[in-house]
Amino acid sequence: MLQRITNNFAALTLGGVALAWFYPPAFTWMTDGSIRFAGQPLLSLALGVIMLAMGLTLTFEDYRGLLNMPRAFVAGVALQYTVMPLSGFAVAKVLGLEPGLAVGLILVACCPGGTASNIVTYIARGHVALSVAMTMASTLAAVVLTPLLTGWLAGAYVEIDRLNLLVNMVGVVLVPVVLGTLLNRLFPRAAEAVNGVLPLVAIVLVILIVGGIVGGSKAQIMEHAGVLLLATFLLHSLGFGLGYLLSRVLGLAEVEARTISIEVGMQNSGLGSGLAKTPAFAAQFADATQAALAPVPAAISAVWHVLIGSLLAGIWRRRS
Repeated sequence: MLQRITNNFAALTLGGVALAWFYPPAFTWMTDGSIRFAGQPLLSLALGVIMLAMGLTLTFEDYRGLLNMPRAFVAGVALQYTVMPLSGFAVAKVLGLEPGLAVGLILVACCPGGTASNIVTYIARGHVALSVAMTMASTLAAVVLTPLLTGWLAGAYVEIDRLNLLVNMVGVVLVPVVLGTLLNRLFPRAAEAVNGVLPLVAIVLVILIVGGIVGGSKAQIMEHAGVLLLATFLLHSLGFGLGYLLSRVLGLAEVEARTISIEVGMQNSGLGSGLAKTPAFAAQFADATQAALAPVPAAISAVWHVLIGSLLAGIWRRRS
């Protein structure tokens, strides 16, 4: 039963998004910051739990194995910051998006990989340790590359709180994953016993997070639904497709190509939405209406990358 649930991640995500659309309060509590524990929003804690679950599936030998694949690691991070930003710029130009939507799409394209990519990689039987390492590396690189690439491609400079971003990613990704790996080393039998249900826990949390983002941005989504759906679909389709194709062209193995495809195609949409809402970013627009549109592509992006990624994960898992 758990295997069937895991393999139908895409259908479950779509169902969750549909429910969030018709009844947003069922999901927005996860992402609106109203619930906090020890001063931390529930969203951050949920991501931490997801990453703890991922860490429990890893061993320290997995991380040492990264030393044997420097080419895959470097290629993955490089593709993250070339394929997606250029794809975002191209899609915005071809579709003739309004300034607010165009800048928002380019901004999310210039963001690092999202933590959801680690979950999808796990489901797809990809290289989880490589995915986690790429997420951390692309996030740290985002401190410099996200504002520079956005400023270059969108003509606006996004001011990032570097220390806050670093502390947040260390707390949400690095600490839980390392803790999970350590628990796996110290209590291997217990870790093995819970590994069967970990994908289900991760799926439930991801659906709650995506539903919260969609429910919270319903009004803006309705106003620009058609072009938003098309633009964000094209962006992530290019990310997944070119990420896989270019990895194979570079001579990387199938498992590595799957991992890079997922990591490139899935963005940190939450970070993109948050950056688009900052006063420094909004100040780039002379029109307040366009400034209000900038965070919207990130909300749709969160849906598409999970749907496309989970569909690929189900296909690749069955083939494995």
